[in-house]
Amino acid sequence: MKGTDSLKPSTQRALLLLLALLLQLSLLVVVILRFQRHMTTFYFVSIAVSVVAVLWIIRGHDNPAYKIAWIVPIMLFPVFGGMFYLLFGRSKMSRRSRGKMAFVNETTARCLGRSPDVVQQIAATDRHAAVQAAYIQDYALYPPHANTSTEYLATGEEKFARLRQALEEATRFIFLEYFIIEEGLMWNSVLEILRRKVEQGVDVRLIYDDLGCVLTLPRDYPRYLEKMGISVAVFNPLTPVLSLIHNNRDHRKIAVVDGTVGFTGGINLADEYINEREKYGHWKDSAVRIEGEAVRSMTVMFLTMWNYLRPTEDDFAHFLSSLPESTLTPAKGFVQPFADSPLDFEPVGQRVYLNLINKAIDSICITTPYLILDHEMTNALCSASKGGVAVSIITPYKTDKWYVQAVTRANYRPLVEAGVKIYEYIPGFIHSKTFLVDDKYAVVGTINMDYRSLFLHFECAVWMFEAECVRDIKQDFLQTLQLSKEASVDDYANLPWHKSAQSAILQLFAPLM
Repeated sequence: MKGTDSLKPSTQRALLLLLALLLQLSLLVVVILRFQRHMTTFYFVSIAVSVVAVLWIIRGHDNPAYKIAWIVPIMLFPVFGGMFYLLFGRSKMSRRSRGKMAFVNETTARCLGRSPDVVQQIAATDRHAAVQAAYIQDYALYPPHANTSTEYLATGEEKFARLRQALEEATRFIFLEYFIIEEGLMWNSVLEILRRKVEQGVDVRLIYDDLGCVLTLPRDYPRYLEKMGISVAVFNPLTPVLSLIHNNRDHRKIAVVDGTVGFTGGINLADEYINEREKYGHWKDSAVRIEGEAVRSMTVMFLTMWNYLRPTEDDFAHFLSSLPESTLTPAKGFVQPFADSPLDFEPVGQRVYLNLINKAIDSICITTPYLILDHEMTNALCSASKGGVAVSIITPYKTDKWYVQAVTRANYRPLVEAGVKIYEYIPGFIHSKTFLVDDKYAVVGTINMDYRSLFLHFECAVWMFEAECVRDIKQDFLQTLQLSKEASVDDYANLPWHKSAQSAILQLFAPLM
C-alpha cells in the first residue's frame, strides 16, 4: 500500500483531518460508555438533553424539513440524539459571526443604496417584475440596474474563454471568489494571467472555500499565492474539531474585473467544468457575463465578503468610481445581481425562485443538478403545472453523489403526476442552475434546488427581466432538452421494496445531505 508521502498534499491533509475527527468520535464513544456505570443518572441527563434539543429545534427559524430531519433521530435515540444535535446539529454560525455579517449588510446598503427610479421603470412594463425587483432590493439589499449588457455563456468552455479575455484586459483590479479551485489547464491558465497582472500593478484578490478545495489544494496554498503578490482569503478554514459550523460554506462563483465586467454561474475553476477532464460524462454548465452599472453590486458583494474574512480599511468608493461611458450605453432589460446569506432568517434564493414560480403564466424552464425539494417548493411547482403553466425541469442522468440522485428521483413522482415534465441529461452531469419563466424572467447563478444552497450556503445569482441574453437561455434549454430523456411515473412505480424504503429514509434526511 502506498504511504502518505506518495499522496498529493491536499489528499494527505484530508486524510489527517478525517483521522482526527474519527479519533474524537472514538473518544466521545469511550466517554459515553464510561458514564454508563452511572446508568440511571446518565439516562435521565441524556433524556433531559434530548428534550432541550427538541424544544430548541422547534423554537428555531430553520426550515421545517430540516427540523424534522433532526427531531426524528433524537426521538428514536434519545440517549445519544440530543447530545449529537447540540454538538453537531446547529446550522448557524456563532453570534460573533452573525454580528460581523450584520456589519456586512450595513455596508452593502450604504454602498449601493436603493433604486426607486429603476423599480418604477420596471413597473411601467410589468408590475409583477417590479414586485420581484423590490423584494430583492429590500431583503437582499441589492438594487436593480438598467444600462447593463448581459451575455449568457452556455458552457464552461465559453466562460473560460471570456474570463481569460476579461482578465487580460484588467488594468485596476481583479476579484475572484470560487467554491472549488484545482490545479490543471483552467486554473493554471488563469493563474499565469494573474501573476502577470500583479507585476503590472493590478490589485488581485482571491477567496476560496476551504472545504470545497480540501481535496484539490494543499493547506499552505495561500502562502504560495501571496508570494506571487496575490492576496488570499480562505473561507471557514477546516479544523480537526467535530462541529457542524462547517455546514455554512461559500458556494459562490464570482469574477469581477475593474468594476466593469462581472461573471457568475455554476462554473468553478477546475478542469471538469471545461471538459478537459471527464468526471461524470459530459459536464454541462453555464454562466452569465454582465457589463455596466450592475457590476457595482458584484464588486460590493466581493468586497463585503473580503472584509468579513480579512477586515481592512478599504475605501469601497475607490472600487466603485464612475464607469466609463462605453459601459453605460443603454442595454435592453434590467439586471439585478444578488447574494444570499445563511446568517440571517431570510432565504432570499428560495423566495426568488418561489416568486418566479408563483407569478408564471406560460412556462417555467429549470436546470439543476439536484432536485431536493421541501413541501413549499413542491407545492408551488405542482400548482403552477395544474394551473396550465408548462413546467420543464432538466436534472443529470449521471451523478456526483448516488444518494443525492436517489432523493432527486424520489421527488419526481408527485411532480410528474401534477403534469411537470422532468428530463435527465443523458450525456452526463448537468451542473447549471438556471430559471427561465415566461421567456422574459431569468435567474443564472450558484443556487441549487436543495437545502444546502437554499438555507445553509452563501450563494449568489443574477436576476434578469427582459435582458438581452434571455433568448439565448431559452435556446440553450431547448438544445439541452434534445439530449435528455423524459422521466415517467412508470419508471419508479414498481421499485423493489428495499429501494422504496431506501428512498423514504434518504428523503427524511435530505436536509442534512
